[in-house]
Amino acid sequence: MPSAQKPMRYGHTEGHTDVCFDDTGSHIVTCGSDGDVRIWENLDDDDPKSINVGEKAYSCALKNGRLITAVSNNTVQIHTFPEGAPDGILTRFTMNANHVVFNSDGTKIAAGSSDFMVKVVEVTDSSKQKTFRGHDAPVLSLSFDPRDVYLVSASCDGSVRVWKIADQTCTTSWPLLQKCNDVINAKSICRLGWQPGSGKLLAIPVDKVVKLYRRETWDSQFDLSDTFITQPLNVVAWSPCGQYLAAGSVDGSIVVWNVETQECIERMKHEKNYSICGLAWHPKYRQIAYTDTEGNLGLLENVGDGKKPNDKVASTVTKDYNDLFDGEDDDYLNGDMIEPQSSPKVGANEDDGDDDDLMPTSGHPRRAIIDDDDNSLDIGMIKANSNLLEKEDDDDDDQTGGFPALPPSSTQQPFYDGPMPTPKQKPFQSGSTPAHLMHRFMVWNSVGIIRCYNDEQDNAIDIEFHDTSIHHATHLPNSLNHTMADLSTEAILLACESTEELASKLHCIHFSSWDANKEWTVDMPKDEDIEAICLGQGWAACATSALLVRVFTVGGVQKEIFSLPGPVVSMAGHGEQLMIIYHRGTGFDGDQCLGVQLMELGKKKKQILHGDPLSLTKKSYLIWVGFSAEGTPCYVDSEGIVRMLNRGLGNTWIPVCNTREHCKGKSDHYWVVGIHENPQQLRCIPCKGARFPPTLPRPAVAILSFKLPYCQVTTEKGQMEEQYWRSVVFHNHVDYLSKNGYELDENTKNQSVKEQQELLMKLFALSCKLEREFRCMELADLMTQNVVNLAIKYASRSRRLNLAQRLSEMAVEKASELATALEDEEEEEDFRKHLSAGYSNSATEWSRLPVRNVQQDQEMEDTEETDAYEEVEETPEVHKQRPNPFSKGVTAAEVTAPKSVVIASSSQGRVNPFKVSSNKKDPVVPSANVLDTMSKYSKKNSLSSSRAVNKQNPPVIKPLIPKPKSKQALAASFFQARIPNSSEKTVEEREEKAGNESSEVKVTAQENTESKRPKTGFQMWLEENRANILTDNPDLNEAEVIKEGMSRFRMLSSEERMVWTEKAKGGTVNDLTDDKKRKRPTADEDEAKKNQEQKSEDSNLSKKPKPLDQSTNVRLSAFAFKQS
Repeated sequence: MPSAQKPMRYGHTEGHTDVCFDDTGSHIVTCGSDGDVRIWENLDDDDPKSINVGEKAYSCALKNGRLITAVSNNTVQIHTFPEGAPDGILTRFTMNANHVVFNSDGTKIAAGSSDFMVKVVEVTDSSKQKTFRGHDAPVLSLSFDPRDVYLVSASCDGSVRVWKIADQTCTTSWPLLQKCNDVINAKSICRLGWQPGSGKLLAIPVDKVVKLYRRETWDSQFDLSDTFITQPLNVVAWSPCGQYLAAGSVDGSIVVWNVETQECIERMKHEKNYSICGLAWHPKYRQIAYTDTEGNLGLLENVGDGKKPNDKVASTVTKDYNDLFDGEDDDYLNGDMIEPQSSPKVGANEDDGDDDDLMPTSGHPRRAIIDDDDNSLDIGMIKANSNLLEKEDDDDDDQTGGFPALPPSSTQQPFYDGPMPTPKQKPFQSGSTPAHLMHRFMVWNSVGIIRCYNDEQDNAIDIEFHDTSIHHATHLPNSLNHTMADLSTEAILLACESTEELASKLHCIHFSSWDANKEWTVDMPKDEDIEAICLGQGWAACATSALLVRVFTVGGVQKEIFSLPGPVVSMAGHGEQLMIIYHRGTGFDGDQCLGVQLMELGKKKKQILHGDPLSLTKKSYLIWVGFSAEGTPCYVDSEGIVRMLNRGLGNTWIPVCNTREHCKGKSDHYWVVGIHENPQQLRCIPCKGARFPPTLPRPAVAILSFKLPYCQVTTEKGQMEEQYWRSVVFHNHVDYLSKNGYELDENTKNQSVKEQQELLMKLFALSCKLEREFRCMELADLMTQNVVNLAIKYASRSRRLNLAQRLSEMAVEKASELATALEDEEEEEDFRKHLSAGYSNSATEWSRLPVRNVQQDQEMEDTEETDAYEEVEETPEVHKQRPNPFSKGVTAAEVTAPKSVVIASSSQGRVNPFKVSSNKKDPVVPSANVLDTMSKYSKKNSLSSSRAVNKQNPPVIKPLIPKPKSKQALAASFFQARIPNSSEKTVEEREEKAGNESSEVKVTAQENTESKRPKTGFQMWLEENRANILTDNPDLNEAEVIKEGMSRFRMLSSEERMVWTEKAKGGTVNDLTDDKKRKRPTADEDEAKKNQEQKSEDSNLSKKPKPLDQSTNVRLSAFAFKQS
């Protein structure tokens, strides 16, 4: 049945149009000068899907679900098919590309441009590009050899060149075409093509004939021509089977030949004689889609169907036997006249063209195995291939998955269809753009930018510093062709790969050196290439192809050398830290398999991460690795996930940002240039439709915020949890740096602790409202001791007494935990050394001291390290500078603070808490205290804040404890701050009585004044009413008496309570002589607080502590220094 020509239909606005089929042949895809790509179900599709790809589309190609277009903004871009979502830019030219083609398995594309360049780019990794230079005019068209060895290109300079892809050399060149200066003036666009499968013949339309050249010998085999052709031919297209060749001319003729017999089997004329500029064969059926220069689309059906299948066999038999497997005759085995390379698949095709789409895949692989002896025939292979094909037949487009179906060349005898190994990613420098670009960034980091220009006029390197006070901008010639660079505040490090005659070199410009010779160069040993470099503080390092890392001082002294377990991917340095990422092994199914080593090259050299596996998102690869400005290791993968080392959780990696969430389009990316933890900033450059920025115009840096991927961050709870943990993670560096001897601004530390504790308190309040008391306890576990006290207050206000009770138990536990931890940490010698004389150090008292002294506990908690208590981050270093007014002995300030603290505070000048000062301003010294801003939780914040603001007096809001009323007890209690837990009150009373004998001796001078201590209203009331309570309940112990007393006191009317309060005040406030001798502010405040909490409405009480507090310091100081 002869071919049928369907009427043409309008596809695009007038102008050059291109056409292709998708892999299964179910859609026709066209692109035109209106910048649209249209996807047609068939020729009658009245509503084709349209994707706008740019202002003008010059060429399109489609394979494996990827649509590649050459667009008028000089880019070659990629879209997903059939969704049409933009998926990035593969490459850029300085003029528009005229033609793009895929190779046979869809892993690479070739593009030819009007700037005379041809590029071959890997689809999955656009940084892997090869450029072919040699044409002297715009490139018209290209074709990939089906075996991926050669690439052919035609150009307006009149030549057709064959390039060897591997080494980018020109194998041969024929001057076949007429010269012209641009594509629009070319007589023919000369779309040429290799015979599918074997690539034995190359067809080139030259004027009115098609010339066929033989592979490898490159001599002209024969010409195909026909009298029907009266004008130059524009395009040629091979049928997928490689048996037929179609050609279209500038006057609208289409001719099809049987290549083997060289006879013309089809002639067709365009209805309006428009020039044919696009031809495509259907991958399965005998159809040809064609387009013209006016934007119309047409279809020829049943091409060449007049032939009988057996003609083919007859002709084959007569052929030279040696040619049997030269590619196009493979189907000799089939006895089927279909496409030569189509599978050896006996009679499985319902319709002869049935699986041409698989052809290219299965064609040459078979040869590859048989090649050694053309006359041998591998049956196993044929069977394997036929299974493969049968299998794929059911599901033609399974190739559109993440991986192109691999050609069976990778199949040895048994056919392997397990996971495929991922190609290993090549080494790269963080902050650099691909090396094949003429103008590129060699590095962009937090110090500055190094650009490299490599064009016809100039090969040079430009260095600019963000802060010109470090160094002025510099311009260097790049005669050695350096491809890697790093930049620090001390030096510039450059490296080049080796060439035939020169070794690979490491070149350092140590601009901060104080002598005259600022540059040095080191040559690598023969056959060892530098693959990654980095700079730290005072050192430089390079990783080489010999799997070695070489460390140098910044002045050029060779230092350590060590081996890497695998090929390096990237390195980064900061201060003393060196981080190396390398291939631990082979990844599968698109995953990379990377390891990370983190070392410290300081005085004590040590390895922190010993080649641990690096976690990457599925099917992604590493794109940036470095350190935050504060020195925390970070890295970014190709899916845009930024991860940071969490030193607070055993050096694990935590995702801190997903840059894709900030991108508008699918093909937009952020290119990271720096990370700051304080303030929290991710500095990066938005790249529209690309993974990296061009050097010009100068890219603008955007700042993204961090967000940990916690669940339900839209809710108040989730949001606060995320903020809390982010604050914790982003302040880990503070502890790390202080351990490593860096001076730190205490304020930032305090600020962070305050912020974290506030969030915990808000979460606590929220859980309280939701009546989740167990959760409240879990939150309290993360709080510092003084915030737990605030929580106790909140709980009792909210009438949750069970919770308050449990919290006060926790407060005690925290205190003793810290105390014991501190005891272990400090050698007793050290304690005693600082003690003043005349003090009995009996063992029992000794061991008890830290536990009893709440104030001390506070300090201990502050200086506690992780061992005692996981929440390092929350321990308020706030009080580090403050000595403790409540420790035993005069020099007790030193006693309580562990050595580390003494050192820390001494650097900033010690504050003397005991200095007698007439001005009573102490309490309002501004300080970043944890509780400063927590007042919103406590209506009566005067208590907490006045105490909190006082810098010398650590804010201890103790849980409620009654006080014994005896003179002895009071004296003792001065020294032994109580264990804040009502359940242990009785024990405590006894202990106090036991402990106060020793303390009494030392306080004889002050003791007699103790009795005059001012009392609170409640105390006075209790003394009056104790007898009544005891008569009602004779068997109550002291603690229970106080509890009962409280409940009764609370029942009084507020006027009565006022009277008692006034009574209490009347005796104290004006009595300064008393005041001076009063040494125990906390006792009273405790009481006050107890009352205040227990009767939350009594606002007068809050006024009381202020004067007390001021005078306390004065009295205390008087007392403390008298002894010495």
